[in-house]
Amino acid sequence: MATRVAVINDDTAFLELMHELLLEEGYEAHCYKEGAAAYAQVRALEPAAIILDIRMGSPESGWQVLELFKLDRVLSKKPIIVCSAAVSELQAHAPYLQSKGCMILAKPFDLDDLLALLAQAVGRST
Repeated sequence: MATRVAVINDDTAFLELMHELLLEEGYEAHCYKEGAAAYAQVRALEPAAIILDIRMGSPESGWQVLELFKLDRVLSKKPIIVCSAAVSELQAHAPYLQSKGCMILAKPFDLDDLLALLAQAVGRST
């Protein structure tokens, strides 16, 4: 059975790319365009890892989704890769994100870097 990964991002093209890439790499990819609306679906899915954009719709929406996940009894234990083009915001909040157990990946990123982080998150060898 393939490892389930949830991808939450407001960019349709990014979601399509991630879906194809993850399937090609043997993951079961589940993509969601709206983070807050996808919360119940992601919770029911119980993915092995979550890839989350922190800048969706409004500047704080990804942060709100992250807090929902970290407050949830089940999802708080799942590894989260915070992936965003807001590089200065990622850098400014790196200590906070790391204290929450999140991995950080700035866009644009090398696909090998993403796959290495994801493999680390789910305990897969590369």
